[in-house]
Amino acid sequence: MWKQFVRKLQKKSSKSDAISDPSCSSRSKDSGASGDSIQKTSGSNAASNRSATAAVKRMSSAVFPASVVAGIEPLLSFKDVPSQEKQNLFIGKLNLCCVVFDFNDPSKNSVEKDLKHQVLVDLVEYVSAGTAKFSEQAIAASCKMFAINLFRVFPPNNRSSSSGGENEDDEPSFDPAWPHLQLIYDLLLKFIASSSVDAKIVKKYVDHSFILRLLDLFDSEDPRERDCLKTILHRIYGSSCNIFCRFVFESERHNGIAEMLEVFGSVISGFALPLKEEHKMFLWRVLIPLHKPKAVGVYMQQLTYCVTQFIEKDPKLASTVIRGLLKYWPVTSMEEILESTSMVEFQKIMVPLFQRIGSCLSSSHFQVAERALFLWNNDRIVSLIAPNRQVILPCIFPYLEKNTQTHWNQAVLNVTLNVRKMLSEMDEELFVACQTKFEEEEQRRAAAGEMRRITWERLETAVAAMKPVSGYIPVLVGNLS
Repeated sequence: MWKQFVRKLQKKSSKSDAISDPSCSSRSKDSGASGDSIQKTSGSNAASNRSATAAVKRMSSAVFPASVVAGIEPLLSFKDVPSQEKQNLFIGKLNLCCVVFDFNDPSKNSVEKDLKHQVLVDLVEYVSAGTAKFSEQAIAASCKMFAINLFRVFPPNNRSSSSGGENEDDEPSFDPAWPHLQLIYDLLLKFIASSSVDAKIVKKYVDHSFILRLLDLFDSEDPRERDCLKTILHRIYGSSCNIFCRFVFESERHNGIAEMLEVFGSVISGFALPLKEEHKMFLWRVLIPLHKPKAVGVYMQQLTYCVTQFIEKDPKLASTVIRGLLKYWPVTSMEEILESTSMVEFQKIMVPLFQRIGSCLSSSHFQVAERALFLWNNDRIVSLIAPNRQVILPCIFPYLEKNTQTHWNQAVLNVTLNVRKMLSEMDEELFVACQTKFEEEEQRRAAAGEMRRITWERLETAVAAMKPVSGYIPVLVGNLS
């Protein structure tokens, strides 16, 4: 359509020039003065402009329905038409931009692409001016143009299939169509933020389905597009549970989880108190399960920020959040959560928490053990542990002692000794009591092990002393058929 549009425009323009020349020569014969030549030149230009405009209008009416364009050429500037026709021109330009080009080949449709680029610039400037209220027809045409240009299926890529999303070490992939897409995103942002748009009418077209398809665009490999989407979703906040749940429980492949969480982090910070039940459900059903995927490291910072925002809003959520995170720790970032936890909430979960930390302390995976031991480098966490040492120290002391005796990694052994010394200085009497109890349990365990060994030896000796049974022995045989 664009090729036909440009080709006809050039053809009509050349015809109009050819027609205007004879009229100029005929006028020059009738007038001999130099002033007459100026008049005939201006007359020829006016005739040429009128002919070109007429040709463009005829061609425009062939491309666009008369009910939509209403006789207004969509390539005209908004300042060149009267105010009552600007809405029609706006709709005409939107329909013109509904044609999508292939930007993978820069040499293909280059004239048409430039033409569309200029039309998009005009649309952005017109919406920014906000001179008049947009009709429902203009709003519907805008949403249609946004959907046609933005909503698309991304091709499969090796990064998403192999690692669960975009890694920090990967080079960003840039969309060749971005010069056009950026203008469309700018237009969308200005459109939804414009005071000239009736919010009630917009909700008819920017509905749940529209927002979900907009959220799907976060899977784009182009970081510039994902950054634009963050800004837009600040304006049109909607439910994204479907996207997150599909990522967690089905595909585990998505490029834009970090950007989406960054958007929701700022949204959560603006929640009013008391928190609504649906906001808490978003925490339980979306944010906590997001710690499960293997690619959690890519968006851990943004996810932790969202969770801590909830705890700062409602400190009573801390104990429940930590119980949920214990399913995934030490992958999760527990330190930041504990820093935001009050003493009352900490006491509710300190037993299961330090039972899990204790099992991590003696892990043969040295990074797991180190991370658990490094909790004692955090002053806030130590301040939570110290008043509750009577409960916490008996939970972790056996694991610390096993580390000092059997752990293979020297770095883990050194940190274990430092933590052991810190706990000893915190409450030496309790530390000695735990050590005594541990030694007694070790002795009982060794005695029980020795008893089992002796029992098995006696059993083996008794079996060896038994004489083999002679004669026929009945045997149960299954059905052979």
